[in-house]
Amino acid sequence: MKLFDAHTHLNDTPFFGKEAEYIQRAKDLTVTEMAIIGSNPDMNQRAVELSEEFDPLYAVVGFHPDDAKLYNEQEEAVLKELLQKEKTVAVGEIGLDYHWDASKRSTQHEVFERQLQLAYDMKLPVSIHTRDAFEDTYAILKNFGKVDTYGGVIHSFNGNPDQLQRYLDLGLNVSYSGVASFKNAKEVHESVIQTPLDRMMVETDAPYLTPTPYRGKQNEPGYTYYVAKAISELKGIDVEEVADATYRNTLKFYNLD
Repeated sequence: MKLFDAHTHLNDTPFFGKEAEYIQRAKDLTVTEMAIIGSNPDMNQRAVELSEEFDPLYAVVGFHPDDAKLYNEQEEAVLKELLQKEKTVAVGEIGLDYHWDASKRSTQHEVFERQLQLAYDMKLPVSIHTRDAFEDTYAILKNFGKVDTYGGVIHSFNGNPDQLQRYLDLGLNVSYSGVASFKNAKEVHESVIQTPLDRMMVETDAPYLTPTPYRGKQNEPGYTYYVAKAISELKGIDVEEVADATYRNTLKFYNLD
């Protein structure tokens, strides 16, 4: 059995200097590959460096909506360079976040749209962050109209089945995090059950969103296993079936198959 953590932040502070240890811990839990997600200039650079240092790691670089205020022509030029690195596989995480509103919403919209176009121009898939912003995220993606050409995934999808279907109809994949294992996340449970296996990915979003049975502790890439296990229980299938499908989906999504 092999799992691919489709979205994790091994480039974040809690893991500094201990990356090899966490990669081995992940392997012990059958997590053999992971996508290291950037969000700002420092995190993007670190994601690329880690992907070049460790074979099982791939980089995804872009500007998170919280950091959209940092985006300018100079930063876009640097981003383009990072996107041309051999082990950089997607643009992300990009999107909208109305929970924190750390960047003006108008700025978030503009930077999201610019990065969608950049990904399209460079023939790369996109990893999308959306929080408390479903309608505007959906509207931007629908208006863009080309997100299914090279692929898009809603990372840590936490929506209801109606929202799920609207994203699926745009040709997007959805990736589930530890939230799928939370006892009270009933809408997410319903969405998991309704998500076709061939449109699903799994992730940790570590060091955040730690799944049961380790909720309340720091998350890590190896815990992708517990996300897959929660999904298997909700769908009434073997964890190996979830692992096999999501592994293949993630390889295909990142053009690694």
